[in-house]
Amino acid sequence: MWNLRGDTPAEKRDCIAQLQRSFESLRGRIPGLLHLEIGVDSSRIDYACDVVLYSEFESQAALDGYAVHPEHQRVKRELADLRTARHQVDFVSPAVLVIAAVPSIEKTEN
Repeated sequence: MWNLRGDTPAEKRDCIAQLQRSFESLRGRIPGLLHLEIGVDSSRIDYACDVVLYSEFESQAALDGYAVHPEHQRVKRELADLRTARHQVDFVSPAVLVIAAVPSIEKTEN
């Protein structure tokens, strides 16, 4: 989640658009990246962040690889001067754990 610089609504929109373009450029370039979504705050309450990146990876190893991937490092450099605050939460979804724990069931013919 980020708060971005911008003294006017237009400046803020430009920063948001740049952030969206930069992250969307990662699609298809990061091994194990399953889903990437940028959400833009619509509440405009004073304690809300401007944007959030929601992403899903096939494994913790894929997330770890993303952190050091050259394309991700490029995006970090592109966006470094746009943000005024950044917050991050990495987590393993319990739903993924349940699915991973269920053995596959093979269909057999009787």
